[in-house]
Amino acid sequence: MSNRSLPLEGADAAVRAPCNNARASAWLRRSLRARTRWFSLRGAGALVAVGYMDPGNWATALGGGAKYGYQLLSVVFASSLMGLLLQWLASKVGVVTGKDLAQLCRERYSPRLTIMLWLGCEIAIIACDVAEVVGSAVALQLLLGVSLSAGVMLSAIGTFAMLSLQRRGRAPLQTAVTALIFFVACCFVIELALASPSWHRAVAGLVPPAALLRDPGMLWLAAGMLGATVMPHNLYLHSALVKNHALGRDDRLVSKAIKAVNADTLISLSLAFLVNAALLIVAAAVFHASGHDEVSDLAEAHRLIAPLVGSHWASLVFAAALLACGLNATVTGTLAGQAVMEGFLQLRSAPWARALLTRTLAIGPALLAVSAFGEQGSNQLLIASQVVLSIQLPFAVVPLVRFAADAGLMGAFRVKRIPLALAWACVAIVVALNLVLVWQVVTDSPAQSLF
Repeated sequence: MSNRSLPLEGADAAVRAPCNNARASAWLRRSLRARTRWFSLRGAGALVAVGYMDPGNWATALGGGAKYGYQLLSVVFASSLMGLLLQWLASKVGVVTGKDLAQLCRERYSPRLTIMLWLGCEIAIIACDVAEVVGSAVALQLLLGVSLSAGVMLSAIGTFAMLSLQRRGRAPLQTAVTALIFFVACCFVIELALASPSWHRAVAGLVPPAALLRDPGMLWLAAGMLGATVMPHNLYLHSALVKNHALGRDDRLVSKAIKAVNADTLISLSLAFLVNAALLIVAAAVFHASGHDEVSDLAEAHRLIAPLVGSHWASLVFAAALLACGLNATVTGTLAGQAVMEGFLQLRSAPWARALLTRTLAIGPALLAVSAFGEQGSNQLLIASQVVLSIQLPFAVVPLVRFAADAGLMGAFRVKRIPLALAWACVAIVVALNLVLVWQVVTDSPAQSLF
């Protein structure tokens, strides 16, 4: 019997082998799909975080750190917390409803109000793109020695190069963006090591200064920091990126998607805060501490940072990080423009067409500023563009909070109690800050005290 059992066992093994191979292949396919879905659920945060460290943030953080030392670190921290809360609301609305913020505005508001909201958001995107164009141009000038006008044109080429990664799906683009974010973070680790800041004063700077509402220049920079950190079109973009994460609309799937998106948002925006805080701390430690409290221009900061810290690497790392931020920001601006146009107007456009449109509208003001006023004019344009974003922010935040608290729209996932109270408090702060800002612009011209 033992002699007969051997062939049977061999035949049985031969039959089982294909089955085992099929099971292994099926397991591998499921594993790959799970990993792909895991990355897609956690890729939106990287794209959104880019908007929190674009060249506009550099201009406001440099100006604030050089002029006021560590005092405005509290504004960076508060803006980042507000941004985290608002991005959480935007992502939650997108996951639960399966629609982005622009689509919800079109469905629930009148056509006239919808058009007004769309125009305001487009203005914000153009203002942001102006900052990205100028910032990238300055970085290219510092690294390659080209003129600012040539840098403006080269930055447009960089936009199309980054967007070409989308031909194989969103994953390659997300990978490239994430890699550049970590590159920027490493650059600022080097800058902090070279700058040797006073960490005691930095911690004290987390307390809001009493002069914030009395000093026109400080308020102007605070509004610019708020606009540079909490960008209105980022809210539209985030809701659009995650709206398909729970396609079945089953409560269990929705809860799982929300948890994944929340973790992604927290990690990504925390890294963005650290980069922004590091930029202001470096400016305070290098420029303010040495008496160069009028440094607000990116090129001037690049020129002074190496001799002040005693290392030529400081200026090279500074310019490389600025270029990486500029390239990344061009991607999110284009993606946000697509989401806004499709959501409000139901018009679809190819990424290259949207990039061409926003770049064409942004290149004009950028070329005008750098040709008429030089580097100083480009820096004024950078900070002014961030103030425009701050003024536009309430028109995106108010609908977002209303939708997030709507029981008929969000069901069991609606925002209520403490998170809702904090959200409305953010709205109140944004509106109050903008009212004070507009009043001071009309009466005192705070920009003159800064420049």
